[in-house]
Amino acid sequence: MKLAIERATLLKALAHVQSVVERRTTIPILSNVKLDAAQGGISLTATDMDLLVIEQVDAEVTQPGAATAPAHTLYDVVRKLPEGSMVAIEQAKGGSELNLRAGRSTFDLPCLPAADFPSMTDEGLSHSFSLAAGELCRLFDRTKFAISTEETRYYLNGIHLHAVVDRGRLRAVATDGHRLARVEAPLPDGAAGMPPIIVPRKTVNEVRKLIDDVEADQTVEVALSNARIRFKVGRAVLRSRLIDGTFPDYERVIPTANDKQLVAPAKVLSEAVDRVATISTDKSRAVKLSLAQGRLTLSAVSADAGRAVEELDVGYASEPLEIGFNARYILDMSTQIEGEEIEFAIADSGSPTLVRDPKDDSALYVLMPMRV
Repeated sequence: MKLAIERATLLKALAHVQSVVERRTTIPILSNVKLDAAQGGISLTATDMDLLVIEQVDAEVTQPGAATAPAHTLYDVVRKLPEGSMVAIEQAKGGSELNLRAGRSTFDLPCLPAADFPSMTDEGLSHSFSLAAGELCRLFDRTKFAISTEETRYYLNGIHLHAVVDRGRLRAVATDGHRLARVEAPLPDGAAGMPPIIVPRKTVNEVRKLIDDVEADQTVEVALSNARIRFKVGRAVLRSRLIDGTFPDYERVIPTANDKQLVAPAKVLSEAVDRVATISTDKSRAVKLSLAQGRLTLSAVSADAGRAVEELDVGYASEPLEIGFNARYILDMSTQIEGEEIEFAIADSGSPTLVRDPKDDSALYVLMPMRV
């Protein structure tokens, strides 16, 4: 194999694929990225056996061939090369090293046989549809903060994606048991019969990295089955296993009769919660919300750090109420609000609270209160 490629082109592709590679693995070949050179270009592939990313880029190939090299080392080497440089890559037939040259720098990286590199097929992907990159980005970004990190409840470790045919919507849902995020988009053609799936957190994050480098209106092609999913973004393809589990009946925890309405400036509330929570030293970062006519008082108390209180003018016309929340959860939800105001629908101090963006009825959030 012998080729020359621009440093910026190679670096961008390596940035996409190397993040899939786990830092620690018991299978040596999984630490490597596969470079497959053919006439006019090169494809880079990385996998952790659950997730595989392939990206094709242009290169001057003088001798086709395939090789593998340590993914993180190769990425670090290319990242540190001078901007604008051309990178020459060569491996002798049957050789055990990959030679990389740029300017007066030369690197010889250890190789493993390309034939040993695992693959992941596209077979059996029964449903396919397309949607704009910006729409997919919105579905993922506005729900992924609520994905659970508890490995014991593995079925919550991703985003639940399913079609709501009677509403003509594609719905993304995530929850960790303390908060829930539900966001909808128009149902794309071809998605109506799709099975309900759970997209793993790592897959969501890797797809987001690919979307970052394309225009918001560029089309992303999605194909899926009960067990696998494939995303095509530009010249990159991501294939992934899905979480094999049943997502809980989240509709049961979405309150429908919360009668106390609080409307507050989203940015002002977020900044005030962040300030008051500085005093809250416990892991839960508890903040108390005391509501009265037209006024919200935020407070936090800590035996070690003292006490913090801040008052805000808000829209509230019901009877006085006190309710506690994890400050981090309020801040995470506030960042998802696109309008200037955030709306809370509250029943009492012990029941789930509904959070909405008055400017966007396609998204809703549920927040469980806590004792303060």
